[in-house]
Amino acid sequence: MSKVLVVEDSVTQREMISQLLKNSGLAVTVANDGVEALGRLKNTKPDIVVLDIVMPRMNGYEVCRRIKSDPQTKDIPVVMCSSKGEEFDRYWGLKQGADAYIAKPFQPTELVGTVKQLLRR
Repeated sequence: MSKVLVVEDSVTQREMISQLLKNSGLAVTVANDGVEALGRLKNTKPDIVVLDIVMPRMNGYEVCRRIKSDPQTKDIPVVMCSSKGEEFDRYWGLKQGADAYIAKPFQPTELVGTVKQLLRR
């Protein structure tokens, strides 16, 4: 079973995303912000990260840069999932190393499909 780390500071969003991924057969670990996420990465070794951008303590762009610049985590796919839906936000997210960018609100099938596709790589 593939492991997903969901990094989201909104409890409602975190629960919804986690449930969606669990229902599609994935094991889910959560983090409330970027600092917690980096700590969890070391312990849980997820197969993929679903990452919000706007969070306290450390934003998703910085978390993504750190994941992709660390030799131990650089190959973990990152899906940015954010309410920042402008074309520039998408461009900037991908420029930080994200493998995919999904704007909120999203269709459940879009998130699950993207995650599963990246896990098959």
